[in-house]
Amino acid sequence: MYGRCFCDRGAAIQTVTSMPGYQTFLETRRQRDNAPVVLDSPVPLGELRTPTLYLNEQAFEANLARMQSDLSASGLGLRCHTKTHKCPEIARRQIAAGAVGVCCAKVGEAEVMADAGIPDILVTSPVATADAAMRAARLAGSGVRIVIDSRHGAGLLQEAAASLDVVQSVLIDLDPGMGRTGIAPGDALGLARYVLDNCPGLRFDGLQMYAGNCMHIEGWQARLGQYRETLKAGLATVAEFERAGIETPIVTGGGTGTWDMEADLGLFTDIQAGSYAFMDVEYRNIGDRSGPVFSAFEPSLFVLVTAISQPQADRITFDGGYKSMATDTVKPEFADLEGVRFYWGGDEHGIVRLDNPSAELAPGTRLSMLTPHCDPTVNLYDDLVIVRDGAAHEIWPITARGRSQ
Repeated sequence: MYGRCFCDRGAAIQTVTSMPGYQTFLETRRQRDNAPVVLDSPVPLGELRTPTLYLNEQAFEANLARMQSDLSASGLGLRCHTKTHKCPEIARRQIAAGAVGVCCAKVGEAEVMADAGIPDILVTSPVATADAAMRAARLAGSGVRIVIDSRHGAGLLQEAAASLDVVQSVLIDLDPGMGRTGIAPGDALGLARYVLDNCPGLRFDGLQMYAGNCMHIEGWQARLGQYRETLKAGLATVAEFERAGIETPIVTGGGTGTWDMEADLGLFTDIQAGSYAFMDVEYRNIGDRSGPVFSAFEPSLFVLVTAISQPQADRITFDGGYKSMATDTVKPEFADLEGVRFYWGGDEHGIVRLDNPSAELAPGTRLSMLTPHCDPTVNLYDDLVIVRDGAAHEIWPITARGRSQ
């Protein structure tokens, strides 16, 4: 049993005498609710506490439908990346719409999705410890695959699979030149042969090549040009496997930034898109086939903020800062306000310079902001409020929030 300590000033600090073991504690933390909560009655958007992360359900559903429809028409599968939303209910809806499976960045996220009954999960980062390999092996029976990029990782997974008498599906991760994870494409065949010859507890099911360095190149043509060059190593690797007589039934990669290039480039069997469901300022800024704004998918994810102070006439402060919106490049933007400039005001605050605002602002004004980067922004919240027709109707737990282990 474990609990909290409540202390009065001057009182002796009370400590818990009985604590769980480390692994037991981690298992208790894993058990989180993933079921949607339907509110007894709708709550108008203007009555929600702020900052609040909310989803425009209509735009969200339209995004899911378009991506699935277009990829299916091109003969490609959609393996949605749940690192974007970390929400089992969204994964359920993506599978129901026709996705072949989902991706998770870490084993911890995969545990959440498997616990929620999500099928065909791919962990897109390799593991390098016996503990992580054992956790992955425990999920093998739930249809969880994982990537490898070394004999070390393959060996750990083999030991774990053998100890549990399971077969673990693995894909070899190819480094697209980022130097982040993955094996050099020219060495992939050797790793595959090692797995086939020495790892009876592993089943080689294909390749992964995610070129994250190409996803946010500005300008559709510029992005296509660099992406085509990057994928040449992947195409050569698949051809090398074919010559060696080793099948690669799954070749997975790609993302939101390249979703409408993949069919013509011809490398992948399925696409690991994630941000398309929400969209954010980073993706909006890179443009698409139609112009300088990526408009193929609608913004559906917003942070609702409230103006709380106006210490100077030409600026006003909102209650949304770094703790409510995450970024590594750009600033958030207002959904329905022009003629202003946003500045970070610290952890709790955003400061808005009133150049020529398109609407009157005063303390108490509530506004919706497009997230700068949706993935880490979602990771700041416990729940996602579902809005339709201007009111909150449901709350979906972000169950995989913080599951980065």
